[in-house]
Amino acid sequence: MHLCVIGAGVVGLTTALELQREFRNASVTILADRFEQDTCSDVAAGLFRPGTSFSGPTEEITRKWISDAYLYWDEIRKTVESSEAGVAQLSSYIFSSTDPAIVRNRYIEKILPVYRAATENELTLCPGEWKYGSFYTTVLTECRLFQPWATKKFLRNGGRIVTQKVESFSAVTGGQYDVVVNCTGMGAKKLCTDFKLVPIRGQVIKVKAPWVKTAFYADYDTYIIPGFQGVTLGGCRNYDSYNEKVCKHDSAAIRERCEALLPSLKGAPVIREAVGLRPHRDPVRVEPELLDLAGGRLKVVHNYGHGGYGVTTSPGTAIYATQLVKDMLKSNSKL
Repeated sequence: MHLCVIGAGVVGLTTALELQREFRNASVTILADRFEQDTCSDVAAGLFRPGTSFSGPTEEITRKWISDAYLYWDEIRKTVESSEAGVAQLSSYIFSSTDPAIVRNRYIEKILPVYRAATENELTLCPGEWKYGSFYTTVLTECRLFQPWATKKFLRNGGRIVTQKVESFSAVTGGQYDVVVNCTGMGAKKLCTDFKLVPIRGQVIKVKAPWVKTAFYADYDTYIIPGFQGVTLGGCRNYDSYNEKVCKHDSAAIRERCEALLPSLKGAPVIREAVGLRPHRDPVRVEPELLDLAGGRLKVVHNYGHGGYGVTTSPGTAIYATQLVKDMLKSNSKL
């Protein structure tokens, strides 16, 4: 059996590993033109905290994706490979001066080991007029470590990686693959002519601040997230923006907001600044499709459109997509 994954970001890699786990004797190939530090996944801070607007086809499926993803990351966290894989436990506060709903999260309050209201004393931890807050313990995945680790694991399992930009599904027809899984993120806009897919530009600053051991979220998309290789300061969400260049105005605003939240960050040296275009789609597209192309019929499972929650939810959608591949292989007739 020959299976193909298009895309090598965190969604593509977790999907390829899941296919290898489920289909032990299958040959799995990844086709991609961007890897590791060239992917959007590399920019992410990687804290497990899916937004309340994150949505699959149904509430039940969305919750299953999120639950499966948390268990996946937490299982890696418990292994001896966790530090090499870039997965660790991290606690976080979220504060708001405007709305109690901002500090709640229906998706993860029952999944995480700790998710509780902040105490009056905790609301004074950071400068500001904070009225509402929550404290929770979650996991963090540093993609700059996870993606190379996952790639090595995939190759060790007998997987194959080919550097190829797939501009049309015709490039993978002709019976060479039994099923193709499309994990192309923003690339799906052109590949699938998907007008629902919109980039949400994000910019972050990674600084050296080893004394920061806890993550903080606050109003206006402000976040401070310590990781393995520095502390991520963010952020911004520019809807339908294709600008991949670092903007000095965004940098200034991010530093101003983060330093107001945690004054000890003033003067923290910059490691790097980065921009990523989050592939946003509502709902996230994880579904099968049978394509009739000139080169023959092609079985495709789509797995893209995770927005800013690709690192958080990728294992959940990978497990779901793998089940769809299984269903497609069982049925050689029309869907």
